[in-house]
Amino acid sequence: MNLTIITSVPHVKEQNQYFAYAPYVNEMNVWGKYADDLVIVAPVSNESISAIDGAYEHTNIKFNSILKFDVLSVKAILEAAFCIPKNFATLFKAMQKADHIHLRCPGNIGLLGCIVQIFFPNKPKTAKYAGNWDPKSKKPWTYILQQKILSNTFLTKNMQVLIYGEWNGQTKNCKSFFTASYYEEEKKPLNSKSLDSKVTFIFVGTLVKGKNPIYAIQLIEGLVNKGFDVCLNLYGEGLERHNLEDYILKNNLTEFVFLRGNQDKESLKKAYQESDFVVLPSDSEGWPKAIAEGMFWGCVPIVTSVSCVPFMLDYGKRGVLLDKKIKEDVFKIASLLNNKKEYLDKQQAAFSWSQNYTLDVFEAEIKKMLV
Repeated sequence: MNLTIITSVPHVKEQNQYFAYAPYVNEMNVWGKYADDLVIVAPVSNESISAIDGAYEHTNIKFNSILKFDVLSVKAILEAAFCIPKNFATLFKAMQKADHIHLRCPGNIGLLGCIVQIFFPNKPKTAKYAGNWDPKSKKPWTYILQQKILSNTFLTKNMQVLIYGEWNGQTKNCKSFFTASYYEEEKKPLNSKSLDSKVTFIFVGTLVKGKNPIYAIQLIEGLVNKGFDVCLNLYGEGLERHNLEDYILKNNLTEFVFLRGNQDKESLKKAYQESDFVVLPSDSEGWPKAIAEGMFWGCVPIVTSVSCVPFMLDYGKRGVLLDKKIKEDVFKIASLLNNKKEYLDKQQAAFSWSQNYTLDVFEAEIKKMLV
């Protein structure tokens, strides 16, 4: 079977291997298990491979380069006008030869893929919508358009659209789904935390404004000012790093907040296991993998109420839902730190729920869609 993947994720070729963002590649390696030929249609990057990149494991890969574009400015729109026809032709040819088409959305290349797939109503297709599907949430018009095309059963035929959460008006095209990071064999018994010594918080994600790492730091700052013995480790890199460093220095937080940079999967696993809380005050998410991973290793999640997060946290029974009001949020966390029984109850609930979402279950679901 020829499985054709269309994605906006930049790829790097090195020593006859293709590398990209590891969480994405790890998932694609699952899909690739059930394909004889793996065709990747994606942009090429000239960046060096980093600790958060991973390699495809498939032995028969064909890569079709596509031009990255956006529509965020007049100049970008003019440039897009030149590359869109070429991208359209590349996508059309790839879909023509495909036995199964797999779109990765949302994104500008995902949008173009959504349009091109309309011309192939009889081909089996899947789309992974990795963002916030909530129809009421604010999002770019290009994301809204992708949602409308994918969910429209007249324009989009023979496709399963994998989305996070269950929403009113969900069409038969849409299948509520999940993601996973660990196999059944990696499971360990819950390590109940005492909260009697230094309490460790962990943030995992790109250091950009949308993920709000500064707010995670301000939560720790508020707890420190209340006399709690806490610390925060932030894993990831991004444009906000210098601003975070400045904030940490100016507010005398160097003993409490640490920027750990990008780390590989095993290092992150160890960090989760040594942490009491996982925090992600993000503006928008799909299925926040960092939260699910933290829960898997016994961390109590602290996260904003976006997308399917309220479902993941059972509306607060499995963690803390942030309001993005610093005083109120610090008070919520402080109250939990002062109530060990409530913490342990939330920890057990979060841990037990997360154990259902393993890569074994994930692979079984993927296989059903491909075989």
